[in-house]
Amino acid sequence: MTESSPAVAAAIEGELRLLDPGVRASADVLTTLLHPDFREIGTSGRLWERDTIIAVLTDPEAPCPAPLTASRMRGDQLAPHLVHLTFDTESKGLRSHRSSLWRLTENGWLLYFHQATPFIDDPFAEA
Repeated sequence: MTESSPAVAAAIEGELRLLDPGVRASADVLTTLLHPDFREIGTSGRLWERDTIIAVLTDPEAPCPAPLTASRMRGDQLAPHLVHLTFDTESKGLRSHRSSLWRLTENGWLLYFHQATPFIDDPFAEA
């Protein structure tokens, strides 16, 4: 199923919330969006777990991250309880291809897995 499904719309809404600097700075909000088993492979290649990423994002001593701008977001509902999103982001000249898996739980749609891969020139970009 493609982007028109309510499940894909819910996942996109959650993903866009996670790009908001205010959301990223709030441990309370992040815990409502990240699955308890959340894992991320960041642009550096580092593997992050839920508690670690929440601690890093909400650390008051950490430098404030630059805003991320998303483009080319699309989604597919792979199963009644699973949505896959792909999109690109840009922040301070760093562009990344991103992929997310969102799972439906008793608490709603939660981000289960995320991967970001930096890129400089994309020969497959849509014209």
